[in-house]
Amino acid sequence: MARYTGPTCRLCRRSGEKLMLKGARCLGPQCAMERHRLPPGQQSTRRRRLSDRGLQLREKQKGRYIYGMLERQFRKFFAEALRHPGITGDKLLELLERRLDNVVYRLGFASSRAQARQVVRHGHIAVNGRKTDIPSCLVKPGDVIAWTPQGAKTKYYQAVAEAIPSVTVPGWLQLDKDKLAARVLALPSPSDMETKFDEKAIVEYYSR
Repeated sequence: MARYTGPTCRLCRRSGEKLMLKGARCLGPQCAMERHRLPPGQQSTRRRRLSDRGLQLREKQKGRYIYGMLERQFRKFFAEALRHPGITGDKLLELLERRLDNVVYRLGFASSRAQARQVVRHGHIAVNGRKTDIPSCLVKPGDVIAWTPQGAKTKYYQAVAEAIPSVTVPGWLQLDKDKLAARVLALPSPSDMETKFDEKAIVEYYSR
């Protein structure tokens, strides 16, 4: 499957804000946004005002970067949100939050979504007792997310177990910090999501 292989911090600089793509590093002095405030590339002396279409594109790109998705997959999620009744922007956010790699990140099993995708792809996560190595798999209420026996034997698992007491999970998830297993209690609501982009602008971008 195709994926972005360029510099991660360049995406934050292009967006003009921290997107927390590298976990704890984004909070320290090594963050590229702390050292290079300007966007990447040659700088122009002229200040150009973004058009409405440009602002919509920027918000759409932020959503893609944050959830680590390429354009084709992100557009599929939007098409799926469009088929459901209700507010399309809220439904899009709900679908993105239900991705397994995002859930692993929200549970504190990884410090970033990129790391969460790697954990899932390596077969360390089970959904309802079955190993699931598809990061885009959507969880639903009642699902149980836990570590596979193989994953529980790794040094990484031990590091997660030591750090898990300080983790705070959103209200739609329930985490057993002793067993490092979680249950999906409900579908995520807009109040449970910490978004750094405007979902309404994304809807407007794709609706043109």
